[in-house]
Amino acid sequence: MAKDNEPDSAADIRAKHARMIKVFESRPDAALSSTAAHATVGAGLRCDFTQGDETAIMDMPEIMGGTNTGPTPGFYARAGIAGCLGIGIKMTAINQGLDLAAIDIAIETDFDDAAMFGLGPNTAAPLETRLAITLTSDEPEDALRALVDTAMNRDPWFLALRDAQKVVTDLTLTR
Repeated sequence: MAKDNEPDSAADIRAKHARMIKVFESRPDAALSSTAAHATVGAGLRCDFTQGDETAIMDMPEIMGGTNTGPTPGFYARAGIAGCLGIGIKMTAINQGLDLAAIDIAIETDFDDAAMFGLGPNTAAPLETRLAITLTSDEPEDALRALVDTAMNRDPWFLALRDAQKVVTDLTLTR
């Protein structure tokens, strides 16, 4: 097993995943989880986000009325998609016994910023997102393409971007 701040070996990661798979196969209910987090926006546009012991600060650039005290929410959304997919590809490769020296994911997203202000015909949702995945590996190309397809079809945040999902909103007003 790895020491603090040292990555586990592929064999250690595979063993950890095998244990999880064994639990999930014997108790499918153990695979269901929920994550709770909380965001607060007070004066201005700065948002403080907390999930457990982790925190993130988001803000908008000054031109949009923010104070630029942190990255925009879109930064974290793109980071979540690219990071989750990159880690998912690496996990899948390890579990399939494929050797990847590096994974690089470039993400580009097009928007109509006027839509955030209710202007124009477009939705405020991204118009298009492009992912460019570069793998450094000596593995056969067909195995790497299949690997990426498998990882993308299992990746929660890539799928959240690609597929519609049920979103439930509860509004509480306080005075």
